[in-house]
Amino acid sequence: MYVLNSENNKPKKESSFNTKVFFLLLMLVVFSCKPLEKGKEEAVNASERVNVFLGTSGDHGQMSPSASYPFSMMSIGPQTNPHIHTGYEYYAKEFLGFTHTRIEGVGCTGSGGNILIKPFSGQNPDTKLIKKKQHGKPGNYRVEFENGIIADMVAGANYGIHHFYFPKTSNGLYLDLAFALSGRFKNEEHQVTGNIIKGWIDTETTCSRGIYRIYFAIRFPQDYQIEKKEVHQYLINGNSSNVLVEIAFSSVNEEYALQRILENESRDLFVETQREWNKTLGRVKVEGEQDRIDLFYSLLYRGLQSPYSISEKNGSYRAIDGSLQHANNTVYNGWAIWDNYREQLPMLSLLYPEKYKNIVWSIANMYKYGKQEWATRHEPSPTVRTEHAMVVLLDAVKKGYDVNLKEIKDKLVEEANSLKYDSPDKALETSYDKWAMSEILRFIGEKNLADVYLSEAKKYKEHWKKDFADLSRGDVDRMQARGLYQGTIWQYRWFVPFDIEGLKQLTGGEEKFTEQLDLFFAEHNYNHANQPDLQVPGLYNATSQPWKSQKLFRQILLDTMVQAYFNNNSKGIDPYIGRIYQNKPKAYLRTMDDDAGTMSSWFVMRSMGLSPVNVGTPTYYITAPIFKKVEINWTHKEKFVIQVKNYHPHHYYIKSVWLNGKELKRNWLTHKEISNGGEMIIETSAQPDKNWGKQNSFATKID
Repeated sequence: MYVLNSENNKPKKESSFNTKVFFLLLMLVVFSCKPLEKGKEEAVNASERVNVFLGTSGDHGQMSPSASYPFSMMSIGPQTNPHIHTGYEYYAKEFLGFTHTRIEGVGCTGSGGNILIKPFSGQNPDTKLIKKKQHGKPGNYRVEFENGIIADMVAGANYGIHHFYFPKTSNGLYLDLAFALSGRFKNEEHQVTGNIIKGWIDTETTCSRGIYRIYFAIRFPQDYQIEKKEVHQYLINGNSSNVLVEIAFSSVNEEYALQRILENESRDLFVETQREWNKTLGRVKVEGEQDRIDLFYSLLYRGLQSPYSISEKNGSYRAIDGSLQHANNTVYNGWAIWDNYREQLPMLSLLYPEKYKNIVWSIANMYKYGKQEWATRHEPSPTVRTEHAMVVLLDAVKKGYDVNLKEIKDKLVEEANSLKYDSPDKALETSYDKWAMSEILRFIGEKNLADVYLSEAKKYKEHWKKDFADLSRGDVDRMQARGLYQGTIWQYRWFVPFDIEGLKQLTGGEEKFTEQLDLFFAEHNYNHANQPDLQVPGLYNATSQPWKSQKLFRQILLDTMVQAYFNNNSKGIDPYIGRIYQNKPKAYLRTMDDDAGTMSSWFVMRSMGLSPVNVGTPTYYITAPIFKKVEINWTHKEKFVIQVKNYHPHHYYIKSVWLNGKELKRNWLTHKEISNGGEMIIETSAQPDKNWGKQNSFATKID
């Protein structure tokens, strides 16, 4: 086998390990520069549409351009100074090195940032790395520095490689095993054997509410010397101009991590990663304006990062109590359920059923091993929080997913009984969970106990009358008034997605309900910077004026909106006027975190023309797609196609809908109608059809 000789560019004999450098470089050059061949299927283009720098500057999404792989905790990305929650800032020039974990878009100053590797020329590891230019695409990140060093990284399934090019033959790498975002490192143990370092690292989870452990193995070039500098830090020195570093993770032990490196020796990671991203993103094909397509795939990409696959090929995995377990399916971890149960998980349930069945299995499985509201002290990956998991499980079984709810019934009941009503928002959220508990019990045949929890769920009306009925009080538009979490009374008063019909009656009937919705939006009380009122723009669909939701959806997706609320202030302070979603580093509203794919998935679903009514009810409101055509292709070869008749990029009012050749006399679809496959034709117009969608309208209702 041969590699390029750095001195004269002639081939010379070398080890199989260093041979990988040549092939990696060749593939990176070929696939980065070669235009796509004519005739390739559209799915091949999907990853080329993604802008991995979207949302990577300031408090406008909290995302990163890291090299990643679908649903893998390996995320190799830059650590800059200064940085946002993912460790990176688009406009920063100084790089501290590269880290290998992060949860995209979360708060509490982020999560992850494990294992820092910094390249340096000469003998001084403190030499600053100043960015000259960078490039990124799904699975790959590359940066060139002013001192001539080039760093190129590719991520696979819990495995990744760094390739460093050095202009000077004398060079090295600085390794810090204790590095973590926000100083959340707790402990680590490792051993050095030849050119391999392996061990485990414990780190606090997001908001320091728990601890996760990752097992790792890192392989350095054989001709480089590993020198211990401090307890957790090393210098790796050598004199090759092309240096390849491999790293792998496991949730089970370091031997599995090492085995992952050995298994990847003869594989072309760059090609495999590109193929996987194109396959995953290509599940949905859209046709329309270039800028909309680019934004769509850039946001779909954000919804496919987590949860993370944590089990080994033989089924071994670590449960959230740290015990070693075995499963016959892929096991996932890395949750932000309070945030993304509203949007990202419903999106995955529709678009990726083959993965989602194991995701919901993994959520249910947590109840057997000590599930907490946030995180345990033995998490097998970075994670955030798990409130409303029972709502997700209910939603799954109603969509036809097989979840053994009887096995965890007692734990579900225990959790439902522990829920609190200690603030107005908590009262509504707890009532939602109690409703889900009643529906789960009814689903497994426990009717009498189901009725008990249904009665408890109905008590939301008492709390609503007490805190949300009176809009004349002076604090109704004040952020976090009366102990609210990231919202206002105005925003939380609509949070009864499981009983929209009952909410109408509480407001005084449909006419009053619609009037109050009008006032809510006219006075710019809606807040898209966070999750509490994300479902509100769709509520007109439950009235005789669904055309108002059609207009609102298009405004939020693509047009100018006035936003008066942010996480750090109330109404009246520096409002924002402009687009909410933009394909640039400052992509979102100020303080609008993507929260593990939540806000990006909101865009993806509505841009396709579908809006979940209520998590726990397998129904979607229909709205006008922003594309001429949307095609969902599942792996079992069934597909669902949405065509827009008389398409115009600025027409968003619905005139008629046809499903599988028959006119649809309603403005909603069931999950089964979509997953069965078929074709829906939506005729749009420039002016609202105020009669369409009024017939057979759908509103959730508890009996």
